[in-house]
Formats: sequence, C-alpha cells, structure tokens
Amino acid sequence: MGNYFEVTSNMTPDRSTSPHILPRQFVLQKFYAMLDEDLGFGDVTTTALISRKQKAQARLFTRQPGVIAGIDIASTILEDFDFSVTHKTQDGSQVTANTTLLKTQGSAALLLSIERTLLNLLQRMSGIATATANLVRKARKINPKVRIAATRKTAPLLRLFDKLSVIIGGGDPHRWRLDDAILIKDNHLTFFSNLSQAIQQARENASFTCPIEIEVTTPQAAQTAAAAGADIILLDNMSPKEISAIVKAIRKSHPSVILEASGNITPSNIEEYANTGVDVISVGWLTHSVQALDLSIDLTPISTDKP
Repeated sequence: MGNYFEVTSNMTPDRSTSPHILPRQFVLQKFYAMLDEDLGFGDVTTTALISRKQKAQARLFTRQPGVIAGIDIASTILEDFDFSVTHKTQDGSQVTANTTLLKTQGSAALLLSIERTLLNLLQRMSGIATATANLVRKARKINPKVRIAATRKTAPLLRLFDKLSVIIGGGDPHRWRLDDAILIKDNHLTFFSNLSQAIQQARENASFTCPIEIEVTTPQAAQTAAAAGADIILLDNMSPKEISAIVKAIRKSHPSVILEASGNITPSNIEEYANTGVDVISVGWLTHSVQALDLSIDLTPISTDKP
C-alpha cells in the first residue's frame, strides 16, 4: 500500500526512563513486522475508497470493563505515523465500558490500514493486565505479600509485550528471557545423578550475580535443594496441602530461600495457593489462555475532501 510504504520510521533510542515502557525502537520494529503480516502488498479497500488527503480523528475506547495496557505503546506507534495523540487514560487504569482511552488525529487512510493490528496488540495486552489484576487482588486478600508472576508460556514474538502487560496489571514478569536467571527444570536434571550436583555445577559455572532456581516435585527434593544452596525453589504441580507443609519446614531450616508455587494454578484455586505462605505464585494461564479485552476505534472525517 502506497500510504504505508511511503512512511519512514523514526527509529531512535528509547526516549522514556520509565521501566514500564519498552524501548521505542523495539516497539516500532515489532509493530512494523506485525503490520507487514496484515497488509501484504497493500490495503486495497482503503486505497480504492479513501483519498490520501483525507484527515480523520479517532477515538480508541473499550467495550467492556478492565485494566488497560498498551496506551503508551499506542502513542509511540501513532506518533511514528505522524498522528497527534491525546491521552484520556493511562496504563494500569481500571476502566468501565465505553471509556475513551485516547484520541488521535491524522491520515484517514493510514489509520484505517493500521487500526486492526494496533487493536489486536492492545486487546491482548489489556486482557493480560486485567487477568493479572484480578489474580493479584484475589491472592493478596489472603496473603498481602505474595507475588503473582508470569511464565515463559507467552505468544511467540510477543514475549515482552505479554510480560509488560503482567507488570501493568500488578504482577511480576518472572524471567523475561533465558539469560535472566538459572532455572533448573526436570529435563535438565535427567543429565545429573542428583539435584545437588546440578545446583553445585550451576553455582560453579554461573556468575555470582545470577540467582539459581530449581524445580522440585516432592517435599524431599525441596529440602535437598534448600540444603544445596538454591536461591529459589519452585514447587511444581503440588497440592496446596503439600506446599503448606513444605513452606513450614523450609522456613525453619532455610528462612531466606524464596518459595514459588506453580502448575495448574487458575483463578478458581489461586486463593488456596496464596494461603500456603509461598512468596511467589507463577501462573502460565495469564498468558497462554488470555482472553482479549474488547476495544474499538471510531473514526470521524475532519476535512471536506471527497473519496
């Protein structure tokens, strides 16, 4: 589409110091790749119907209540297409249905061509933020200090957007990537005679700045991991009753070890796991089974140009 390919992206270093804002260059590179997928060789509908001179104003709004994520990202994208943007809310806001999130103004043709891609991203992000906020609220009614964390069960190439959405919803991103921390899982342990050996080798080969977490499935393995010097112990696919007993035992012998519960944790049982006393509850459901929040964009012509 001519209107799209005539646009030159102003990919400059991140202009924001906020830890909740992904680097501007990253956001734009990802969005242009997403847009290529949708555009193909061009938006033939818009090209056939809408003059390049036609201007429009648009309102981005939500059709259902939820927690909004991606407003700053939307602004970055729209501004790169030379749209003016006015925020009506901000990331992390709990909103009701029909709330205006932002208003924008610029080329009608460009906006018609990018609106679906932009909405798809923001709907997914807001769905994750909403689900995270709901889980955090439920869990912290039981345990005010517990962290609700994401996992690496994210959509391919959307990892950083998914993790950012969890943060906006009040959760913890866990590992952003494999280079964040050591997490020894069952498939790693198949190459070792025991988990103590795996922890020792990890400690010897990794930087002192790199925490070591290990996944265990039995109370005995949890005690062994604590004694072997694990910084974090992930209690995988255990019942709340089993985890409660392990937490009590580990707290007595190794009070500084971080204890994490994971595996088949959903909104229906999150309170039971929060009641175990663990430090962290990681929930793959937040990102692998996300329900998008219903958002929409309305356009209004603002010039007298005819199609």
